[in-house]
Amino acid sequence: MVPDEGECFRLLHRYAVPQNVIEHSRMVLRIARILCRELNGRGERMDLSLVKAASLLHDIAKVSSFQTGENHSHAGARLLRELGFPEVAEIVRQHVVLDPEMNHGRITEAVVVHYADKRVKHEVIVSLEERFQDLKDRYGKNPEACGWIKALEGQSRSIEERIFRKISLSPEDLSETNDRELS
Repeated sequence: MVPDEGECFRLLHRYAVPQNVIEHSRMVLRIARILCRELNGRGERMDLSLVKAASLLHDIAKVSSFQTGENHSHAGARLLRELGFPEVAEIVRQHVVLDPEMNHGRITEAVVVHYADKRVKHEVIVSLEERFQDLKDRYGKNPEACGWIKALEGQSRSIEERIFRKISLSPEDLSETNDRELS
């Protein structure tokens, strides 16, 4: 079962997700929708309704996790499973760190949402370089955190290469969607 867009927004409001996080999620959806359209045009079989729901709900537990100290992707996945959305939950669980097997093979809905999230800094579409510099500045407070961010950046660059090898857009084209939707 996958919630439609209206249900996603009702859930975001029900769980008191702040407007800035909702706007971030809308931008993640914008990128994910473009990538799905392009990938499906090249023979992939992305489930757009699943990508929409996961894009909008990927940070549903972000703010509450600050209070509990939980990993927000795992907390969000647990909540969505409890609400009866296991497919969406699985993508939300992987939006920060993909399962290792996702680094190869078919580009899945989880890969698209994960990558789209890495391209949005707050509410603006940015390059991976800018996004990861921001993550390093905010969270790279010790060698362990710096190493983790560096590994995540390498994974994201590899995913970017896999995605854009299959479609006619470039990563830079996505930044143009800050002002307009690509046709």
